[in-house]
Amino acid sequence: MQDYEYKVIPAPRRTKRIKGAKTVSDRFARTLTDLMNSEAADGWEYLRADTLPVEERKGYLSNAGESFQSVLIFRRVRGAGAEDREPSVTTLRPLRADGGGEPRRPLSLGPARRDD
Repeated sequence: MQDYEYKVIPAPRRTKRIKGAKTVSDRFARTLTDLMNSEAADGWEYLRADTLPVEERKGYLSNAGESFQSVLIFRRVRGAGAEDREPSVTTLRPLRADGGGEPRRPLSLGPARRDD
């Protein structure tokens, strides 16, 4: 069984101005096509679009209201295209200087911590 990772992005709300696309439908279709091709270049396969409810406040004193957000869902096989992505910190660290066993611990990009 294949293991997938997923990516969810907001669907575009506005269309781009595109030469040759005269109607709103044409511009919207081309905007979506460009977005999907951009994600496909990174190995993401378009899966579906969903509209989901979101609770949000319009102002400081107002009650929360419900709105709906449209999102595009993409997936790819986990680990696929790993050679195209930037390497992780652990792949950048060389083996120990004495040539022995385990690689050195990777650099930490977060706050310093002690492993006692």
